[in-house]
Amino acid sequence: MSTQSLTVELGERSYPIVIGNGLLQQVPNLLQEAGISSSSNLLIVTDEHVAVRYLSLLRDVLRAAGYKASASVIAAGEQSKSLAVYERIMTEAIEAGLDRKSAILALGGGVVGDLAGFVAATYMRGIDFVQLPTTLLAHDSSVGGKVAINHPLGKNLIGAFHQPRVVIYDTAALQTLPKREVAAGFAEVVKHGLIADESFVDWLEVNAQELWELDSELLAKAIQRGCAVKAEIVSEDETEQGKRALLNLGHTFGHAFEALSQYSALNHGEAIAIGMCLAAKVAERIGFAEKGIYERTKEILRLYHLPTSWPGELAPEAVLDVMKRDKKTIGGKLNLVLPSAIGQVEVVKDIDEHLILDVMREEVEA
Repeated sequence: MSTQSLTVELGERSYPIVIGNGLLQQVPNLLQEAGISSSSNLLIVTDEHVAVRYLSLLRDVLRAAGYKASASVIAAGEQSKSLAVYERIMTEAIEAGLDRKSAILALGGGVVGDLAGFVAATYMRGIDFVQLPTTLLAHDSSVGGKVAINHPLGKNLIGAFHQPRVVIYDTAALQTLPKREVAAGFAEVVKHGLIADESFVDWLEVNAQELWELDSELLAKAIQRGCAVKAEIVSEDETEQGKRALLNLGHTFGHAFEALSQYSALNHGEAIAIGMCLAAKVAERIGFAEKGIYERTKEILRLYHLPTSWPGELAPEAVLDVMKRDKKTIGGKLNLVLPSAIGQVEVVKDIDEHLILDVMREEVEA
């Protein structure tokens, strides 16, 4: 399979996204091309599951190319995006002798990328980092420079914008993912179509079975298109002053579900899938969206084995309270990213809270 690449255009901080099979073997060359020399100390941050499969391989190829690479292995799961784990990695970075010319490599999924990126953003006021995503879900989180850890009162409330030097996406790693993680990743792939590209949504529907079976060629195309949608938006609005907020379709609901369930009952993709369905229903209810968008949204998510109804054990009032702490809430007014049509979304401001509660209650009772 040929390697595909695209660029996130951010002037002097532009960086490539490289997608292909077997790219972990090529990491040293790609680091050199990104300006990270073998004289730089590296810290690989990964989780316990990814470490078993890929950490030795990566360290071996780096050492063979003359790099000095230490490793920090965290527990798998959203709970690791905490202040305590952040402090631990900071300590390990200091003990490993990292300096301002060093780089942190994030080997894993979205949790690893967010956490390692936040360490890189704040270590000595900011050092280089590289995204090495190993999950489908991370095709979204590894692009765009949003890095963060969680607070018990909300997800990603402690964070920064810190762009990677390069994103190296080895699609071979996706072949070993559990199916639940595959489904979670497709939630973000579908999201990119729903916000910006109706023809991509059509293509995802037509090719759903082959993509679910992880056909290598089709999977690379899906990742490339999803990354391209995000890269274009990030290039226009790096720090989410306007258009970048559109990438949060379903996330205000979804982050609330994750926080209230203590990041255990639902994974990120599942929570966002439900959130996108609720956003579509709210959009229809207020007359913002064309009729049928709610059912179409549910249909495509079901093709990828994702949940489409919300976890009813959570009280709607509690969900709303967490939603109001979301970063898109300004002056106590709840703003949501809502679809007006497939492939078109906008931020809709000051939505009536009672309407949102009614929609959630209907989904519980359905």
